[in-house]
Amino acid sequence: MGKGLLIVMSGPSGVGKGTILELLRAHYEPERKVFLSVSATTRGMRPGEIDGYHYHFIDREHFVELRDRGELLEYAEYAGNMYGTPASPIDSHIANGDIVVLDIETRGAFQVMEKRDDAVSVFIMPPDMDELERRLRGRGTETEEQIQRRMAISRSECGHAEKYDYIIYNDTLDNAVEAFCKIIDTNLNGDVK
Repeated sequence: MGKGLLIVMSGPSGVGKGTILELLRAHYEPERKVFLSVSATTRGMRPGEIDGYHYHFIDREHFVELRDRGELLEYAEYAGNMYGTPASPIDSHIANGDIVVLDIETRGAFQVMEKRDDAVSVFIMPPDMDELERRLRGRGTETEEQIQRRMAISRSECGHAEKYDYIIYNDTLDNAVEAFCKIIDTNLNGDVK
């Protein structure tokens, strides 16, 4: 099967990253596993969360040790808690021929891109900001204030899209998944990014 692939995927909330990832899994598995990276965090576990599935829940001392030993691909502190991506499981999956996807915000993505020449970066864009806002409202899970805050963050994130290797516009899910599969296939076959 050969070596796997490391994909750094970013895009605004509501753009469809999770749905695209599920369809990528359906396309490639069982021949090749699509693995979503699990971050480590120092925050407490919330009801219903599972250690090792939602996050690797560790204490601050352990997190700092991982960071200081260079064992995190990226890390950040948010609201007093630390978050980061352990490198070891990602390297193991790539060695096994898996496709590893880091669904990560732009600051973390840039850290990974700086450390890993083998990372293929993909930014998922909405067709336009009005459609993104419609999708966020359609969820029915957020207040008006939260939607406006997410839209402001989304505009900022979309301003960084040109720094990624590829940009996919999620105008229709089928088109977005097809474009993503072409990117994966091209890079698995050893073609240049």
